[in-house]
Amino acid sequence: MLRHILRAKIHRAIVTGADLNYEGSITIDETLMNAAGILPHEKVHVLNIANGKRAWTYVIKGKKDSGEIIMNGAIARLVQVGDPIIILSYGLLEEEQARRINPIVVLVDENNKIIKIKK
Repeated sequence: MLRHILRAKIHRAIVTGADLNYEGSITIDETLMNAAGILPHEKVHVLNIANGKRAWTYVIKGKKDSGEIIMNGAIARLVQVGDPIIILSYGLLEEEQARRINPIVVLVDENNKIIKIKK
């Protein structure tokens, strides 16, 4: 049996932009993507800590070391610039592998710079 398991998380990233007129997605600083092992176009779950709203979208690679976290398209309606969010990536794993996985947790500061990576 396959199970959806948390694979990686970027915790308490701060939204730096919201572009309602863009096609859709979330732009994430390439440095944060690499730290979490998130790929361009990967499906992610975005949780807004400020208002409790949640949405699924896909990732666009942002400029390296820019700190940018930009909500694009319809998802932009669910945030305000400055909102803290959690970005989650899941994997579809066989049960034995799922029991052994340790998710990557990327902790960031108020400028979306990495404080700590837990593995």
